[in-house]
Amino acid sequence: MNQRLYMSMTSLPVILLVGGSGSRMRADVGNRPKHLVEVGSRPILWHVMRLYSHFGHTNFVLPLGHHGEVFRKYFLDFSSLTQDLEFRLGTEDSRIPSSGVEKDWHVNLFDAGVQTSKADRIRMAINRIDAETLCVTYGDGIGDIDVNSAIEFHSSHDCIATVTGYRPFSQYGVLDIDEQGRVFSMHEKPRLDHWINAGFFVFDRSVLEYLDGDGKVDLETDVMPKLASDGELMMYKHEGFWASMDTLKDAQNLNNMWNNSAPWKVWGD
Repeated sequence: MNQRLYMSMTSLPVILLVGGSGSRMRADVGNRPKHLVEVGSRPILWHVMRLYSHFGHTNFVLPLGHHGEVFRKYFLDFSSLTQDLEFRLGTEDSRIPSSGVEKDWHVNLFDAGVQTSKADRIRMAINRIDAETLCVTYGDGIGDIDVNSAIEFHSSHDCIATVTGYRPFSQYGVLDIDEQGRVFSMHEKPRLDHWINAGFFVFDRSVLEYLDGDGKVDLETDVMPKLASDGELMMYKHEGFWASMDTLKDAQNLNNMWNNSAPWKVWGD
């Protein structure tokens, strides 16, 4: 069987890029990393992990940076914070773990440094895992993305990298005018023609060749353009729902959606 096709049918490791400072939301959420800002009763990061686990990918690697101790505490206290607990008093470890869906998740946290670039975080994470194909995501964007379809698309071509593309909707109404300025049509917040980086990637391990820059290469301005210019980058088209959480307003919008049938909730429980 083709190795890449085989990998598309198995569980792949998922690198979650949670090490940034989250400066755009700092004034609203204080010292709490934006990845742990709640949507419903769970952090946005949990929703991203739940999406991947729904498609069978439960091995998560988090290269920590800013607020690393907060992420460590969240996962150390995960059962206590999110699940019903049963105690057997008088024993060394009195907690009896519950049987939530997260029981099958394997989470690898390591310190990657606060000044480390996203490209170097990916490089450090890849060097800690044994896989020829892997997923990478920012961890603060969510959608009803069919992760396995993206992986199968990646396995169908011979390029090193696949990025999920999304056509966003305009924030404003769009006017069509003639040379005199007469409006002949108006479209309220239409879907735009261009595609944006939705932040869900599939990489071959050989992407390491593009990440070795002594800490001086940037994922978006160096690595991805170089992959594109070398003909090693393909785009998986996502036509469904996608949203990122960069501001308090984004968080409020996602919470409103969660309370009214969240479009990214593709799992059943």
